[in-house]
This record gives sequence, C-alpha cells and structure tokens, in this order.
Amino acid sequence: MEFAFELALCAHLERATDWVLARQLGGAVAAPGSRVVDVVGLVPGPAFDDRARITDRAIPPVAVESTAGVGEAVPVAEAIDAHPDRARGIADAAVDCGFFSEERRGGTRYVRKATRYPDDWVDELVAIENKPDLGRPGDLQRQLRVDTSLALFDRVVLATESHVTGAHLNRIPEAVGVWRFHPDAGDREVVREATPLDTDGPGVELLAEHPGRTDVALVSADEKARKRRRIAERAYGKGWRTYEFPGCGNCEATDDGRPRCAHFDRVVDPASDCRESCSGWEADDAAATAEERDALRAERTPWVRDPPGVVRRQTGLDRFG
Repeated sequence: MEFAFELALCAHLERATDWVLARQLGGAVAAPGSRVVDVVGLVPGPAFDDRARITDRAIPPVAVESTAGVGEAVPVAEAIDAHPDRARGIADAAVDCGFFSEERRGGTRYVRKATRYPDDWVDELVAIENKPDLGRPGDLQRQLRVDTSLALFDRVVLATESHVTGAHLNRIPEAVGVWRFHPDAGDREVVREATPLDTDGPGVELLAEHPGRTDVALVSADEKARKRRRIAERAYGKGWRTYEFPGCGNCEATDDGRPRCAHFDRVVDPASDCRESCSGWEADDAAATAEERDALRAERTPWVRDPPGVVRRQTGLDRFG
C-alpha cells in the first residue's frame, strides 16, 4: 500500500510541479542512516541549467568539496583529503561523470574541475513523509520532530490518504505541512501549508529518547550545507523510478512508468511482490528498461538526459610536463 501510494504521489508531483523527485534518501547528519525520507522534491534554482549541463548523474560531493580548481590541475592526493584508495575512486567517479578532467605528468595523476560548481542550482529541498493510513502512524511523530528540529530541508510535508482531523494536526509539529492525496484519482488537497525552516542556521538532531532523557546532537550550519549538497546530488542522479521490472508478462509499465500487474490489477513492488512462485507469473523477457524510465524522466522533469558535458581540452605549458 505504501509503495503504490509513494509512486502515485511521485507521478502526480511530476505532473504538477517542475521539481526533480527522488525516493528514499537519507535525512540525518550526525547519525547517517537513522532517518530516511520517503520523497525528496528538489526545486530548481537560478543556476539549475548550469548544473544540468555537467552530467545527468550524481557528482561525488567530495569532488565538489575538493581543493581542485578550474584553472590549474593538482595531484589527486592533494586535491582529495581521503585515504589514497578512496581518493582514487572519487577521482575516477568525478572524471567518469564529467566533473573532473585529468592528465598525467611524470606518472602522477593530476585533476582539475571542468567547471565551477553552481552553488545556487537548488532553490529548495522539500521532504515528504508518506503515511497513507494515519490509523497506523508508526514512528511518525518522532520522524517529523527530527525533520523540524534539524531543519535540513526547507519544508517538511506529511502526505496521507486518511481524513485529517484537528487531533491529527495537533499531534505533529506545527511547521509540518499536510497533504491529503488520493492515489487512484491523483488529486491532492493542501490541508495545511508547510512553514519554511531555517536551513541556513544550526540544527538539533534527535538521536534517541529514554525515560526522562533525550539524546541530541548539535549540527552546525556548515555540516547542514554539506549534507544538503549531498542530498541534492543524490536526488538528481537517482530519481524516483529506481525499481527493476521483473521478467513477467503480466507486469507492465503505466504511462508514467509505474509497475502495474495485470493479473492483480494494481501497482506492485517488483522487489517483494514478483517472483516465479506468484500465481500470475508469466515468463517474458520484454520487461521495461532503465532506458525507457530515463526517457520518461527527461520528458517530464527539468532533469537533462545525457547532456553535452563541460570537459574540454586544456591548452598550456602544463600539457608538456
């Protein structure tokens, strides 16, 4: 139920906004992995086109934060503050995606940034927590308290299919917006607007709660800025159609790329619902491909598929070193 709700919401937001959308991204700083946000909406900023021109993949954040500049190439060991093996891997990924250019001098590998990283390519990051059934809230209150006290995202929204009462609103932080979304019809009602959070300042990350005591971590503005860059890059590179279609003739892509089972007449999660033991399994090699999903993403969002890139051959004395 939650998987189908999540995909329907992503498909709706893709139609209704100019956001770049991604699912299941980390939303904590001090304890990475302790908070996973269901859907992240990346609202394009003024330099979005500059970022899109570089690569359609995620740029390694450590490469963005490296001391490598645009004008002069530097050795990998100086550019990236990491263990040599990890530094090489980061450099490889940055070269592969077109953010670094590279050259060799006397057997030493040098890198430079192929372009300046556009800091203002993101206007806002919106965190959306999906709880289709508010009668089964799980750890909802704690999750939303983490989001609002840390203020890693510009806005935080709760999306649900349930009727939202005043009691529901009173149990969640006041800054959290609330949407009532009907996945079958694709209709979204804004029950409460989200209040913008202070992403530029420090935040407080809730780590654990004990009787009479709450463990927290203070997160600096710089730490938040680095994490926001990582989230933005991950969202841009990942998207929301991250599932693989099974080799089953009954599982076909909807017009917006969701996996729908003709046998059960509903959207399914291929990772957990589709296997040869299923009563509706019909072996078929003609499954929807990642290329087809990328084509949908390029058609329906500002994400640019296979851009021209920015790497160009540098001319100068250093090429003869």
